[in-house]
Amino acid sequence: MNDSAVIAAPPMDRVLDLFQGIRLTPTQRRIAHSLVQHAASAAYLSAAEVAELAKVSQPSVTRFAMALGYDGYPALRRRLREIAAAGYGRPDLGAPTGNETQRALRAEADNLDRLAEQLTDRDGVTAAGTLLAGSRPLVVLGLRAAAPLAGYFAYFAAKVLPDVRVLDSGGSLLTDRLEQARAAGANALLAIVLPRYPRESLEALREARAAGMSVVVITDSAVSPAAEYADIVLPAAVGAQLVFDLHTAPMALSMVLLQAICDAVPADSQRRLEEFEQSAVRRQLFIG
Repeated sequence: MNDSAVIAAPPMDRVLDLFQGIRLTPTQRRIAHSLVQHAASAAYLSAAEVAELAKVSQPSVTRFAMALGYDGYPALRRRLREIAAAGYGRPDLGAPTGNETQRALRAEADNLDRLAEQLTDRDGVTAAGTLLAGSRPLVVLGLRAAAPLAGYFAYFAAKVLPDVRVLDSGGSLLTDRLEQARAAGANALLAIVLPRYPRESLEALREARAAGMSVVVITDSAVSPAAEYADIVLPAAVGAQLVFDLHTAPMALSMVLLQAICDAVPADSQRRLEEFEQSAVRRQLFIG
């Protein structure tokens, strides 16, 4: 069973551009998310069909189109059709070549290329790094498919931060551990939330915000359901061409974010890294 309910269509990044810099309501965010996830067919759906897809009312779809600056949904649909007609993928590569595995890996390369372009403006990552660097302890949330990424990030973050706590399992203990971290002084949380967006992850973000914590989210798009609860959203596309999702770009972004954390507290980071290296040599941890 694929850990993603839908296959992302090639023009999704162009559809995402329609929403950049626009503050959307939770209902409008659901509509935007549905359009992104069904980018290949969205241009041919009626307002009623989009409403059904997003589980909202038809007037909400009309208001959404107007919030984007269009006269109504028909004008937005024309724009979606222009995007669809513009073609898919890299324009200079022609038709897809290679077998399924090769195409999936090339799509991951495209995801990394888009992430690199996105990081031309590093203000968001820099702000997130500064925010997270100041939290003692730093809480890292990642459930289900995101759990390995949360652990990967936390492993390295613990080398430069004195207290990193990973929340990688749900259930009633999740809220307990979140409350304990808050009581210990945590004022910020990094959440990695990937498709299919675990309900418990969103509930934990809601709890964190209610407790007064700032939230940074690494997720697959700017209109992910997790974005509603985030102070800073750092999007990185997820590959969905294989049976199970590929998380190359989110993992890369997590390391970029850790670099930003180190840059926010350079003296402390360097001191802790040197202390770790001295300890590693004394204990002969590595052979190379």
